[in-house]
Amino acid sequence: MTNNPPLPSDPQFASEKIKIWKCILTEAKKEAKAEPLLADFLDQAILNHDNFASALSLHLSNLLCNLTASAQSLQEIFSEAYEKDNTIVDAAFSDILAIRNRDSACNECGTPFLYYKGFHALQAFRVAHWLWHQQRREFALFLQSRISTCFSVDIHPAAKVGFGLMLDHATGIVIGETSVIGDNVSIMQSVTLGGTGKETKDRHPKIAAGVLIGAGSKILGNINVGEGAKVGAGSVVLNDVPAHSMVTGVPAVVIGKPDEAMPSLSMNQNLS
Repeated sequence: MTNNPPLPSDPQFASEKIKIWKCILTEAKKEAKAEPLLADFLDQAILNHDNFASALSLHLSNLLCNLTASAQSLQEIFSEAYEKDNTIVDAAFSDILAIRNRDSACNECGTPFLYYKGFHALQAFRVAHWLWHQQRREFALFLQSRISTCFSVDIHPAAKVGFGLMLDHATGIVIGETSVIGDNVSIMQSVTLGGTGKETKDRHPKIAAGVLIGAGSKILGNINVGEGAKVGAGSVVLNDVPAHSMVTGVPAVVIGKPDEAMPSLSMNQNLS
């Protein structure tokens, strides 16, 4: 796997998907043998499935189910979404690649699939987004509520999110209704992409490709964060951020340029 993972539009992406699923299967077999207590869990979550989409639909359903929506009923909805829009599954593969390549604590493909709530929240959101555009908005909002309750991540189903996104640690992330996030973006915990008050219509940030947003940052209003920008931890961003610039502070100001064209890929949060 490369440091700059391919997106679904790239010719090599199909082969990467095969590699990822084989990697997940191999890791699950190894872990089931090494940790017998988890063998049944790994069988159910991964090893009993013929393909990635089947495994993902069941695993997410088991994580999100409650007395209102059983795991079986949720799995049927997830499977329907995957069957009718295969870009949702492609997005999940791209998000695993993003985590595997950027997270220094992650050395495996199966780890985010099984245990990373940022990945889980994002994949469940992608189905909620599909439901929103199928005019099944009540159920999309139900899923949003379950995602928030289960994973401490609140993403409005109408938000637009690209491929190769990493929500690192993820706790406390809030992404508003009219937010737009490009490809290959990395967002740390406790980040808010929010509005500035009670305005309506288009009122949330637009985050371009390759942006790195540090922990605890608040980006507010219908503003643009340009391609390859870096937002320092704890910043409050109220104005447009130029492409390939670094901003920090309350309110945030430009302090220079990143060393990298796409800070999200290197995850270097140093602002010096």
